[in-house]
Amino acid sequence: MLNISPNSINQRIDKPRYSTFRLLENKKGGKVIIRLLMALSLAFLILLLMPWTQNIRSKGNVTALRPDQRPQTIHSVIAGRIEKWFVKEGDIVQKGDTILFISEVKDDYFDPNLLARTEEQLQAKEMSVKSYMEKVKAIDAQVDALVQTSRLKLQQAENKLKQARLKVTSDSMDFQAAQINFNIAEEQYKRMEGLYEKGLKSLTDLENRRLVMQKAKASQISAENKLLTSQNEVLNATVELTTIRAEYRDKIAKSESDKYAALSSMYDAEAVVTKLQNQYMNYSVRSGLYYVTAPQNGVITKAIKTGIGETIKEGAEIISIMPSSYELAIEMYIKPLDLPLLEKGQHVRIQFDGWPAIVFSGWPNTSYGTYGGQVIAIDNFISDNGLYRVLVAQDPKDHPWPTALRVGAGTNNMLLLKDVPIWYELWRRINGFPPDYYKTSSGTTTSKGAVK
Repeated sequence: MLNISPNSINQRIDKPRYSTFRLLENKKGGKVIIRLLMALSLAFLILLLMPWTQNIRSKGNVTALRPDQRPQTIHSVIAGRIEKWFVKEGDIVQKGDTILFISEVKDDYFDPNLLARTEEQLQAKEMSVKSYMEKVKAIDAQVDALVQTSRLKLQQAENKLKQARLKVTSDSMDFQAAQINFNIAEEQYKRMEGLYEKGLKSLTDLENRRLVMQKAKASQISAENKLLTSQNEVLNATVELTTIRAEYRDKIAKSESDKYAALSSMYDAEAVVTKLQNQYMNYSVRSGLYYVTAPQNGVITKAIKTGIGETIKEGAEIISIMPSSYELAIEMYIKPLDLPLLEKGQHVRIQFDGWPAIVFSGWPNTSYGTYGGQVIAIDNFISDNGLYRVLVAQDPKDHPWPTALRVGAGTNNMLLLKDVPIWYELWRRINGFPPDYYKTSSGTTTSKGAVK
C-alpha cells in the first residue's frame, strides 16, 4: 500500500471492487498540509526580514516638569501649637491665603509686649550712642582748646625765655662795662697814689680817686648781680617752658584717653544697638510666622498635622499642597546597562495608566493609544533603587497628552532606538548583545554601530 517493497502487489488487487481503496486513493489532505507548511515558512521568512524598532521598556510615573510645580508640603518655620485651621482638604487656595494659626510654646516669646519693650530698649541704646557721640565731640573741642592754649602758652614762655636771654646779653654788656670802669678807676687810683707819695698830689685828690674806684667796684658788683639774676631768669624761663609743654601734653593725652574711652563705649553701645535691631527684626518676623500661608496657588491635598492644640516642631510638615498650574513630565528609571544608549532629545512612546492602548513595542507606528515624549534630563548619579532617573517631557510634534492626566499616575514607557530586521533582533537577544543606538544631530537620526 505504501509501495515501499520492490515486490509490489498494487497491480494484483482490483481496487474498484473495494470502496475503502477508492477513498484512500482520492484523499488530498497531505498536499494541503505541505502547501500550508510551505506558505507558513515563506511568511515566517518574510516576517524575519521585516523592520523592528529596538526599544528600552521602563515603568514610570507622571510628575511636574519644574520643581516648583510638583506636590509639596508646607512646613512651620517656628515651633508652636495649632490654634485654628482656615482650610480643609480639597480647598483651592491662592498665594498668601492663611492656612492655619499657631501660638508660641517657648517661654522666651510669651510676653505680649515683647516687640514694644524691645523697641524701648533699642531707643534707649540709641540715645546712649548719641550721648557718647556728644561726649566725643565735647572732648574733641576740649582737645582743640588745649592745643590752642598750649600753643599760646608755649609762645608766651618762649618769648619770656627770649627776653631773659636778651636781658642776659644786656646785663653781660653792663657787667663788662662796669668791670672796665673798675679797672680804669683802679689804675687811676694807683697812679694817683704814686703821685701822692711823690708829693705831686694832695691827700684830697687821692681820697677822691679812691672814692671813684669804690663806686666803680660797687657798679661792677651790681652789674654782676644783675647778670646772675638775668641768667637765673633764663633758667626759670626754660624750666617754665618745659613745664608748660609737659603740663599740656599730659592734659591733651588725658583728654585723648577720655575721648577713646568714650569712643570705645560708643562702639559697644552701637554693637548693642545692632544686636537689638537684629533681635527686634527677628521678633517682628517671628510674629508674622504665627499665620502659616500658602506659598503659591494650589489645592490642599492632605493635612499631615490635625486637630487643635497639637504641638508642632520647627520645620515640621503640616499640610501638603498641589500647585494649580503645572507642566507634566514623566519620571522613569532605567538600568545602568541601558544608560549609554540614551541622550537628550531621544523619542519616547508612553502608555498612561487608565488610558486604553494597543502596544506593539517593535512597531511603534502601529501602536494605538500611546503618546509621544522627549528625553530632557538624565541623572548623572544612580538613585536609591539602583537605577538612573530619566525625565521625559511632552513631544511638541506629537498629539497632546490627555488633559485629565494627574501627577502620580503610572506609565509604561518605550525609549525608541535603532530600526533593525526581526532576524537581527532575535539573533541579538539569543546571544545576549545590547541594543543598537542612534544619536540625533540637527533634528536628523544617524545610525551608529552596535555597542560592544
